[in-house]
Amino acid sequence: MASADFRRQLAGYGLTTAEILYRMPDHPKILQTYVWQQYDLHPEFPELRKFLDFWTRKIDGLLHSVTVAHNGLIRPAELRTVGTEYRLH
Repeated sequence: MASADFRRQLAGYGLTTAEILYRMPDHPKILQTYVWQQYDLHPEFPELRKFLDFWTRKIDGLLHSVTVAHNGLIRPAELRTVGTEYRLH
């Protein structure tokens, strides 16, 4: 049986990495970084949006910026035409 992550990749999910800069609750002039990584759908990013909604509701650090990188890991196979065929007996 295939893993859940592999099934998600077949459904179109790709690896998404988000670098989240947020302000320290006790020292708002200091920025802290957090790296989040999960399989997500491009361009809507429902998993990332769900995480950021959780962040704004439950975590005291105010968000400063979010930088997102996404890569689909499963792609159509690359085909190369063969120019010549040799047969050996």
